[in-house]
This record gives sequence, structure tokens and C-alpha cells, in this order.
Amino acid sequence: MAGAGLRAAARRCLPRRDHGGPRAASSSPSCPGCGPPGPGAHCPGAPRSAPAPAPTGGAAEPSAHLWARYQDMRRLVHDLLPPEVCSLLNPAAIYANNEISLRDVEVYGFDYDYTLAQYSDTLHPEIFSAARDILVEHYKYPEGIRKYDYNPSFAIRGLHYDIQKSLLMKIDAFHYVQLGTAYRGLQPVPDEEVIELYGGTQHIPLYQMSGFYGKGPSIKQFMDVFSLPEMALLSCVVDHFLGHGLEFDQAHLYKDVTDAIRDVHVKGLMYQWIERDMEKYILRGDETFAVLSRLVAHGKQLFLITNSPFSFVDKGMRHMVGPDWRQLFDVVIVQADKPSFFTDRRKPFRKLDEKGSLHWDRITRLEKGKIYRQGNLFDFLRLTEWRGPRVLYFGDHLYSDLADLMLRHGWRTGAIIPELEREIRIINTEQYMHSLTWQQALTGLLERMQTYQDAESRQVLAAWMKERQELRCVTKALFNAQFGSIFRTFHNPTYFSRRLVRFSDLYMASLSCLLNYRVDFTFYPRRTPLQHEAPLWMDQLCTGCMKTPFLGDMAHIR
Repeated sequence: MAGAGLRAAARRCLPRRDHGGPRAASSSPSCPGCGPPGPGAHCPGAPRSAPAPAPTGGAAEPSAHLWARYQDMRRLVHDLLPPEVCSLLNPAAIYANNEISLRDVEVYGFDYDYTLAQYSDTLHPEIFSAARDILVEHYKYPEGIRKYDYNPSFAIRGLHYDIQKSLLMKIDAFHYVQLGTAYRGLQPVPDEEVIELYGGTQHIPLYQMSGFYGKGPSIKQFMDVFSLPEMALLSCVVDHFLGHGLEFDQAHLYKDVTDAIRDVHVKGLMYQWIERDMEKYILRGDETFAVLSRLVAHGKQLFLITNSPFSFVDKGMRHMVGPDWRQLFDVVIVQADKPSFFTDRRKPFRKLDEKGSLHWDRITRLEKGKIYRQGNLFDFLRLTEWRGPRVLYFGDHLYSDLADLMLRHGWRTGAIIPELEREIRIINTEQYMHSLTWQQALTGLLERMQTYQDAESRQVLAAWMKERQELRCVTKALFNAQFGSIFRTFHNPTYFSRRLVRFSDLYMASLSCLLNYRVDFTFYPRRTPLQHEAPLWMDQLCTGCMKTPFLGDMAHIR
């Protein structure tokens, strides 16, 4: 085991408790969805209560035995976590869901918004405010809605919205609502009410209520980065109506907010803001140029398929790459109308001239340096013969950009997840490492010690359960106070994560992450252990399962 110096350093990373027993009950308010604070962890902003002494009975008392195991585990966790274990993950790394060798990739494809062009978060308040004003001025919504400003810390990507219940919530990979993450307007909905709304369960029958692309009819999933101001506006409008006792039809309100957000795009307002100040809104343009130039220099073919109009894309690419940007691409397609571009065979390609005017001639080949509008993937494949795993396409929207390409056409796919950078920086903190590791260890101890069912032991186990719940609350709040991480519920992957793993071979925070790897690099996904083949889970290490000192406690289980 580690020496005194390592142990002392580890203790700096993991604050220790002086006593093994439960602390006195705290008078601090509970974290939403997490229940009242329990012993062992500290919710941000809540005062720490003084620890109570451990039980003082003889060695034969089961409760004393449990607290002895608890203390052993805390010591082992401290020894297992040297300070250098923090900051292990690189926010600029590329993460693989599936093995892929870039040596085999001959053709690279790209979406434009939030893929080639990364936008500053300062764009979101503009979208929110413009759509809010459209609701008031054109849809005649109450003037009081103007008092709401955009809150960038409210929502996260990947949430679901139940239209008829006006409920914004986070759902895990098994279609269960994460309790404590359901909001109506800007107010949390009590867990008991959520369960009652869905017939006495946390489970949401998404297969009945939402289509493949997460667009309803009853439940909508917000999947792209542009949806953040939409969720914020939807919540603010509902909050206003509820706060003022105004009756409203949930479906009408949802559609009006969605249409107002759409108008910001359709009327070109967002395009105008970006075009007026590209330095303010477009990030990492020089890195995008470096990625594209490097691929072309190594003989790769490039193409662009975007839903944005040519004039907007042209100005952005000139800003990032230069006036000759089209010479880097073998094919450029704008206003493609994804995701129907990947499934609808009926829409033909149209050629655009430099002024954006449509040509009427039939397209028999896709030429380098030319601009094409709409079309469909089936004609694209026929004209280019770019098929299967030698094509790698990057996009930010798991449904509109990646799903059909992977499932129907066998392309390799790369997801751009801007939130990944921030989440990794949080994961790298000592607070997160402490909270998660002790939570895992405590969970393992609860599982193995639940065979003790005398009255005193049940009190000990209940204290541990409260501590575990508080640890979950702390870990969740590190990412987002309302909804936590976009990748995990308390322990399960989110529904967003499930789709990310299913529809992308690779994922990364930005396209510039490619600059950290050779063009013939092979990405190997780590073998993530299944539950039945996990020999080195932290909780097993911390409860001594590998050394089997506690097997006598479970000898009756066969």
C-alpha cells in the first residue's frame, strides 16, 4: 500500500471524517430531488453539522461491525486516490465508441453550424430575446414576458419536454425520469407528482410518445445546441402563465414558442448577427482552417452538407478559411434539408451561381468548386460513389446529422459535443473525484452489508443511504444545479448518451481535436466492463472484495 507521503497527499484530495458514526441531523434545506442532507457529504451552501461519535458497543454488536467496515473503506479510498489521479482526462482528446482507423478513411464530410463553425455562447441570449419579442409583438403574448432574460445555467442539451404536461425533464437510457430533474416552467416538480403524472412510475413509454428523431407527437427531445435558448424561453413563458394564473393550451404554447424560435432562423436574424460581427460569434476559425488544409495535404477528399443558406456559409468560410475555401471541398451542398436529405429520394440537386440564383439544368455530376442546393443522399452516393466505412462524416446533431448515415448507409460518424470540454474539466476536479469515488465505495458497502437486518444495523444502513443520496446531489450540482450532466443521471447514462454511443464512432468537443492526432491514427475504444465481468470496480476494491476478507458476512448467499 502507498507510503505515508502518498497517504497524506490523498487525504488532501479526500477530506476525512473524524468519527465513523452518523452526524447530527442537519437543519439545512435539502437539495431538490435529493432528499434531506445526510451524513458523509456536504451540499454546496449547506452548513456542516458536527459528527456524532461512533457506536460504542462491544465488538460483537453488528452495528459496531458495520462502522468498522465503513472506517476501513474510507481509509482504503484515501490510499487509493493519490492527488495525481485528478486531471487525468484531456478535454482536447477524441473519444471512441467504436474502433476506427483514420488510415482507412478516404473521404471526410462536415456539417457547418457547430461543426466547421463553432459559435460563442453570446449567441444564445440574442436568439432568446428575439424570439421572446416575436411572441409578444406577433403572437400577442402578454407584455410581462419581456421581463425574462436568458439564463445560460438553466437547461442542458438532451432534455425531453412533455407537451401536454408542460414538463421539462431528464430521462435516462432506460426511459426513466431522473427524479429531481423535472421542471414545469422554472419551478421543480416534486418527485411524488412526477410519479403520479405517469401512472405511479418514473418510466416514460417513449416508443409511444416520441418518434425516432425525438420530435413528438407527445414528447420532444432537444438535441442540438441551438435548442438551449428554446428550452429557456419555453420554461419562462410557462412560468409567466402559471405565475399569473392564466389559462393556456399546452400544445398551442409549445407550438408558438417553437415557431418563434424558428422565425429567428427563417427570417435570417441569427445570420445577420453573425455576419455583422464574426469575430464575436465564431470561435476557432483558424483551427478549422488547419484541420481542412491538413486533410487536403494528405490526399483526403472533403465535402460539406449543411442546412444553412449559401450566402451565410460563404461569408463564414471566408472569415475562417479565406476567399478560396471552396477549393478545399470536392462537393458543397447547402440548404440540404437534413434529416430528410438522408431518407427522401424525391428531391433533386439544383446548382447555384455565385449570386445564389438557381439553375434549371439537370445534374449529372457533382463538380468541385460548384455549389448545390437540396438533393438527396441516394443521388449523392450514385454520383460520387463514396460509400461505406471509407467515409467519415462530422456533425453536432445526433439525429439530423449522424443517425441515418450510420444505421442505413454504414458511414463512419463523428459527433461534435461542445459541452464535453466543460464536463471533462469538472470531472478532473478533486471535488468530483472525491464525491464520485466515495459514492461508488459506499454503494458497494451498502450492497454487501444489507444482510444485517437487526434494528441498530438498519439505522446504520439508513444513515449510509442518506449519505449516498447527498453525495449524488453534490455530484449532480457540479455540472448543472437543475439537471446535472448531459451524459449521466445519478448512475445510468442519459438518453442523450445512449444515442451518442449508438450513432457515433467518435465524439469530441470540437473539430480542432483532430489536430492532436496523425491522419493514420487508430482509435481504440476502452473495453467497458459489463456488470458480470467487472473485476476492478472501485466499490469492490474498497470493500475488499478482491481480497475477500468480508466473504464470511455473505456466506449464506449462494
